[in-house]
Amino acid sequence: MGGNSNSNCSAKVATVSDLLHRAATSCLSQRFLPGTRALDEDGWSSEEEALNWNENERNERNVRNVRETDSIARAIAREKDEEEEEEEEKRLRLWEEDKDKDKDNGKDQEQDKNPLLSSTTSDQQDLKKLEALLAQVFDSVSSVKRAYRTLQQAHCPWDPHKMHAADAGVVSELRKLERLRDRFRRGRGRETEPVAASSLSEAVAPYEAALDDLKKQLKVKEAEAENLRQKLRSSEASFCRKGQWRSSHSSRWTKGGLPLGGGGSGVLGTPIPELFVVCMHQVKSASKSFASQLLVLMREARWDVPATIKTLIPGAVVGSASNLPSQHSKYALESYVNSRLFHGFEHESFYMDGSLASLLDPAAFRRSCFSQFCDMRTMDPTEMLGVLPTCQFGRFAATKYLSVVHEKMEESLFGHKEQRQQVVGGTHPRTEFYAEFLHMAKAMWMLHLLAFALDPAPTHFEVRKGTEFQPEFMESVVRFPSGRMPAGSVVAFSVAPGFRLGNGSVVRARVYLNPGNPGQ
Repeated sequence: MGGNSNSNCSAKVATVSDLLHRAATSCLSQRFLPGTRALDEDGWSSEEEALNWNENERNERNVRNVRETDSIARAIAREKDEEEEEEEEKRLRLWEEDKDKDKDNGKDQEQDKNPLLSSTTSDQQDLKKLEALLAQVFDSVSSVKRAYRTLQQAHCPWDPHKMHAADAGVVSELRKLERLRDRFRRGRGRETEPVAASSLSEAVAPYEAALDDLKKQLKVKEAEAENLRQKLRSSEASFCRKGQWRSSHSSRWTKGGLPLGGGGSGVLGTPIPELFVVCMHQVKSASKSFASQLLVLMREARWDVPATIKTLIPGAVVGSASNLPSQHSKYALESYVNSRLFHGFEHESFYMDGSLASLLDPAAFRRSCFSQFCDMRTMDPTEMLGVLPTCQFGRFAATKYLSVVHEKMEESLFGHKEQRQQVVGGTHPRTEFYAEFLHMAKAMWMLHLLAFALDPAPTHFEVRKGTEFQPEFMESVVRFPSGRMPAGSVVAFSVAPGFRLGNGSVVRARVYLNPGNPGQ
């Protein structure tokens, strides 16, 4: 800018010099000859005319000179004005530049005071990053909810494989959420960590106090439980020494029909033959109840009960089972049900699989059976199979139900086959009829577990038709008025098998008698 102003000034000076030179040249270009007469081509004839002409010429030159001087003065003034304008513009530009610098310095100072407002671009980038992080957090929370829902579905029906997979899914999603939390904390900076830590400790403090209280209560309960266990062990030892099990078991029954140990704590010590007698009594009660309910359903469906009994018990003595009194039909149905339930009793898994654990390690298998017996005896079978439908007992119950209740029988009794379809599908119906069946199936399963827990194991025997009645091995399901069996009574059909126990005692077989001679 400085070079341009110097060149303009030199150009203006050159112009003024030219004007002065031209004015001086015009004044000196004419010669004056006073007192002479001009006789040249202009045609002056006298000196006066020449003088007049010179005067006029002088006046004209003066006028021209004045005009030129005025023009020069105006040019000079114009140049001064232009120079002043340029100076003013220059000062104005400098002032504006200084003002812009002050504004920039003010912004820099404000940015130094507040780092969060460093620039608009950085703010927008931080906002986008925060929005992306929030979107990931929402997606992760939704994934956690879906994984937890899958975990809940794996509980009912109980599926260990699905439970393990769903649990791993929940843990994985929670870890993703934890990583997002760590990313957010790192982005917030170190100055927020003490605040977050203090707020977290304040939030957790009440729960830590409650946890300490619960731990104290747990220690107290454990001490009480240990004290009760000691009392139980001493009571059981005293009870077994006195040999009072047989005389007093009838007055101490649990909800499942099994006797308790001393003090009613429900804990059993070791398997004993007397306990097997009690379990056999439970099987007897459950099978009688189920057979009675099945007979009621048959009559409501207008079945021909005598013809049905003849079909269900083809081995009965002719003229007896087909002509049973109406009040004795339940014994025939009970015989049919027990024959299906006790089938495979001699095998450790009712032949549901080819397991040979009782032969490979007999002692460990006996302990396992008695442990299952103790764990299961107070459980409700319906609730247990709602959680563990495919456990070993669930498989046993399903197999026996399909064997006892035929497909056509169920369709005739209920008008549909929904219960059978559910059992085949791996679940257990929640109906009154199936609940009654499960009660009976549990009693049979418990008897089987106890039989394989005893050492030596009981041996069971069947009474064939036509066998003469022997009171030491048989028990009639029908009570005769005189209290004595008619002479020559024979077995029409067996209702339930008998057992020989390791201590020499016998659980008598239950039979339905047909009065007559043994040879019949």
